[in-house]
Amino acid sequence: MLMPVILSGGAGTRLWPLSRELYPKQLLPLVGRHTMLQETVLRLAGLVVCEPTVVCNEAHRFLVAEQLRAIGCQPRAIVLEPVGRNTAPAIALAAHAALAADEGDALLLVLPADHVIRDVAAFHQAIEIASAAARDGALATFGIVPIGPETGYGYIRRGAPAGGSYRIAQFVEKPELARAQAFLASGEYYWNSGMFLFRARRYLEELERFAPDIASVCRTSFAGATRDLDFTRLDAGTFQVCRSESIDYAVMEKTADAVVVPLDAGWSDVGSWASLHAACERNAQDNALFGDVIVEDTHNSYIYSESRLVATVGLRDHVVVETKDAVLVAPKERVQDVKKLVARLKADGRYEHALHREVFRPWGSYDSIDSGQRFQVKRLVVRPGGVLSLQMHHHRAEHWVVVSGTARITRGEETFLLEENQSTFIPIGVRHRIENPGRIPLHIIEVQSGAYLGEDDIVRLEDRYGRQGTST
Repeated sequence: MLMPVILSGGAGTRLWPLSRELYPKQLLPLVGRHTMLQETVLRLAGLVVCEPTVVCNEAHRFLVAEQLRAIGCQPRAIVLEPVGRNTAPAIALAAHAALAADEGDALLLVLPADHVIRDVAAFHQAIEIASAAARDGALATFGIVPIGPETGYGYIRRGAPAGGSYRIAQFVEKPELARAQAFLASGEYYWNSGMFLFRARRYLEELERFAPDIASVCRTSFAGATRDLDFTRLDAGTFQVCRSESIDYAVMEKTADAVVVPLDAGWSDVGSWASLHAACERNAQDNALFGDVIVEDTHNSYIYSESRLVATVGLRDHVVVETKDAVLVAPKERVQDVKKLVARLKADGRYEHALHREVFRPWGSYDSIDSGQRFQVKRLVVRPGGVLSLQMHHHRAEHWVVVSGTARITRGEETFLLEENQSTFIPIGVRHRIENPGRIPLHIIEVQSGAYLGEDDIVRLEDRYGRQGTST
């Protein structure tokens, strides 16, 4: 049985300001109407596979679950990592999930959730080749046939043929340009894709052989995991001591059974704004334009507008990205340095590295549309059936106005309905909750007033989503 394992970790800092720590690139629709996570699942159609196991950051769990639900996918498991520890532990957790389901001989097809693959038929053909190797005990990876001397990827040098695959002769770190050009000329090197296929039990055997400390922590962590709604939740104290390591370093560079399957399928890991520009459809001037954008004498550029008109004149080889709370302007040749900006935002204690102005919750979303001394205005959108936590605040009062839809309001001991253009007031210290009992989204304008308006001024009394701590 082919069991997809989708790795949905990472923060995608090179695609800031669209990608943020709590809403990373794999959850965004960057190259089509579906998000990259959804595209990863959808391109498996036509293969004989079971439902996927997803490994993701605990903070992304509701977003991941909702995006899978939206495309009709019911995952076998969503395994939550309390902290990121790279790919070797993440894949081990998925392998243990297969063993727990008595499917240790299942073939794990390991796929990062943030890749673009244009030629799905070629991708499926490569999977069939890798599956045959994996059934014979090999640990297969997919090597991307290079289209240029790329210095941003690691490389794999092929060795002797092994059926439709090749033995791996060498893994090579990201090379300098001259060396990358030599790799391309030789025809013996592939880009390291980060996709794998092997038996669950075989991977755990090799992990135990070459990284027994990681194997031990993952085995103990999964054995002590609990079920929480649709999620498999690891104990944070047990898992956080795990060493952070990639599968390449932990297993693939050491095992004698590694093979590489060539893949020429229009692949990209969308690792920068430049690579995203290359992956998108472009006009006659080689521009990729999104949103309310007007350009004049602009060429070979990526221009994105989220909330307002963006106009450019005389640009060449640039990236311009506008969101509700940030604007990025950079030459394409410098976009790898965007991660330095994100590091500065984080060091300065600013929220923009982690959050968008619009924040998504399991019940819907809120957008902080205005704020000042002692007040803040938010726009809440509560999806049909969505329920905010029952909560109270020590330092702020709230005024709610229903713009559209119907709200069921809990205020102290009262429960009542509010229709469009109706409002209510929540005094400081009074417990309260909003529910959407209707069939259309509920839109509410919330005006907060008080001495302190931080998200940590929330005492959550009850929550249907099993959340702890602060946030609405």
